[in-house]
Amino acid sequence: MNGDELREIARSVLDTEARALLAARSRIGGELAAAVELVHRRCPPGKVVVTGIGKSGHVGNKIAATLASTGTPSFFVHPTEAGHGDLGMIGSEDVVLAISYSGRTEEILSLVPFFKRNAIPLLVLTGDRASPLGGHAAHCLDGAVEQEACPLGLAPTSSTTLALAIGDALAICLLKLRGFTSEHFAMTHPRGVLGRRLLVTVADIMLKGEEIPRVGPQTTVRESLVEMNRGGIGITTVAAPDGQLLGVFTDGDLRRVIDRNVDIVNTAIQDVMTRSPQTIHPGQLAAEAAGIMERRKVTALPVTDESGRVVGAFNMRILLRAGVV
Repeated sequence: MNGDELREIARSVLDTEARALLAARSRIGGELAAAVELVHRRCPPGKVVVTGIGKSGHVGNKIAATLASTGTPSFFVHPTEAGHGDLGMIGSEDVVLAISYSGRTEEILSLVPFFKRNAIPLLVLTGDRASPLGGHAAHCLDGAVEQEACPLGLAPTSSTTLALAIGDALAICLLKLRGFTSEHFAMTHPRGVLGRRLLVTVADIMLKGEEIPRVGPQTTVRESLVEMNRGGIGITTVAAPDGQLLGVFTDGDLRRVIDRNVDIVNTAIQDVMTRSPQTIHPGQLAAEAAGIMERRKVTALPVTDESGRVVGAFNMRILLRAGVV
C-alpha cells in the first residue's frame, strides 16, 4: 500500500466522521437543551457524574474533565467500580451522564435502581434511544451514527467522535449559561499558560527588599555600576532616602556615558540617570508588564507603590522564567 492510498484512507475516515457530526447537528433539539437546563439548575452544588465502559469510558473521562474545567463540577466513575462501592461517591443532588452506544451496557443498567431510589436524574448519551438505558433517561441524547469510520464496522470511531462533540456541546452551553469567563478558566488552570497570564502579578515575580538594585542620587557612576551588576537585571534604581524613585540607570545609559567620556569615578549618578522612567505597580499583571516593556522597548522596570516609593524591580528574563511571555 503506497502513500497515496494511505492518504485516501485517512481522508475517508475524516469524511465519514464529519458526516456523522453534520447529521447529528441537524438532530439537535429540545432534549439537549433540557439536559443543559437540568444540569445548570442542580450543579453546583451537585456534580455531573459521568460513567461509561470501554471506549465510552474513555470518552466519559474527557467529557468530565471538560465540564470541570469550564465551570461545571464533574467527575468520572467507572460503572464496575460503582457497583463495588463507588456509588457512595454519588449524592442525591448530582446528575448522572451515562454513555453507552448500544444502550444495553449491563454494568450501567445495574446501577439504575440506585439512581431511581435516590431520585438522581439520569442523562443518557446513546446510539439507540429506544434501548433499555434510553428508556430510563430523564433526557436521552442522540449519539447515533450511520457508519463507523472503521471499515469492519467494529471499532468505535464515528460514534466516539460524535459522543465527544456532544459532550463539548453540553459543556459550552453550560459555560455560556454561567457567564464563565477567561478569568474563571484561569482559576482552574493556574499551571497553564493562560492561568499564569491572568493570575501572576508583578508582586509575584519581582525582586524585593535587599534584592532590589538601588543607589542614592549622590552615588558615583562607578559605584552604581557595582550595584547594577549585583542586581543582575540590567538596571539600578536611584532613590531618595525615603525610598522615592528619582530615576534609573540602565545599560543604555551606560553606553551613553561611555560615548560622552564621562568621569565615572567622580560623576554622581543623578547627573546621568534616566529621570521619570516607566514604572509599574505590584498589583498589576505580569503579562501587562510584558506588554508595557515591549511597547516602550525596555528590558527592565522598577516597581513603585502608590506613593512612588521603590518596592521592586524585574526584567524580561524574570518574566520569561515565570512563564507569562
